[in-house]
Amino acid sequence: MRDKQFKNLDEQIEIFRYKGLIIDNEEYAKNVLLRENYFFLTGYRHLLMQKNNPKMYIKGATFEELYSIFLFDRQFRNLIFKNLLIVENNAKSIFSYQLSKKYGYKENDYLKPANFDMSPEKSRQVNDLIRKMKRQVRVNGYQHSATMHYLNNYGYIPLWVLVKVLSFGIISEFFTILKHEDKIAISRVYNIDTDELSNYFSILANYRNVCAHEDILYENKTQRTINNTVYHILLGIPKEDGEYTKGKNDLFALLIILRQILSNDDVKNFILELDKIIDNLSINLHTISIDSVLERMGFPSNWKEIANIEKRPVNEE
Repeated sequence: MRDKQFKNLDEQIEIFRYKGLIIDNEEYAKNVLLRENYFFLTGYRHLLMQKNNPKMYIKGATFEELYSIFLFDRQFRNLIFKNLLIVENNAKSIFSYQLSKKYGYKENDYLKPANFDMSPEKSRQVNDLIRKMKRQVRVNGYQHSATMHYLNNYGYIPLWVLVKVLSFGIISEFFTILKHEDKIAISRVYNIDTDELSNYFSILANYRNVCAHEDILYENKTQRTINNTVYHILLGIPKEDGEYTKGKNDLFALLIILRQILSNDDVKNFILELDKIIDNLSINLHTISIDSVLERMGFPSNWKEIANIEKRPVNEE
């Protein structure tokens, strides 16, 4: 296998042109490539490639179109990330309230193994996660003003303060080791079945990592799938072999999760912002339609109507 050799900006331009991409303004293209990275930009080429010859761009495809898809994904990723932070903050608040009320406010109280599911299949995970949380106190406790204040003045950190330094991944795993009655208490706040809520948190934690590392988002699919919901039914999502073709492990599934977990006001704001981002991309596309992008995302054409569907239990079907 040949090594990948460094290519300067002129050579990168030549590669694009050799593959059929139209570049009218070389200086503009070079400036973009210098700032954004050829490798990252070409990760968005797939929508613009010929089906019969996937190494060549479709006739008329331009550098500006490719860059527009790149910028769309960045805006989309930033919007998703902003709303995932809302979900994360809400979850931390709900978790800490429910558990502090029941188990106390000192680490030695709320982090007792007996407070969690100590069944044989969970006991090791419980002990491992408690160690992770205590390590977060040691490592990050003095790096945040709130946790440092409690350590210096009281010698302990209440759970409602500790969650500040816990990752969404730990919060997601935290839910899986709770006692059944504690899972139910939290699930009732969301009006979501406990098993599905656990699945939602895992998917959301995965997408948070995708956003934080600036990976390609718009065509991302997860290994986990969500259960069928009322949104699939009322939006008329088609089925193949008895399974819905959209909204199971794609970006529309993420939208369904956010619809179910976020407040109505947050959802409406999210939909409005996303609609603007999609409209802006549509204006900048010439050789493909916005429908091609939505299809790649798993979005049905009537995706915006999800904001008008009343929240209902996700296992209603």
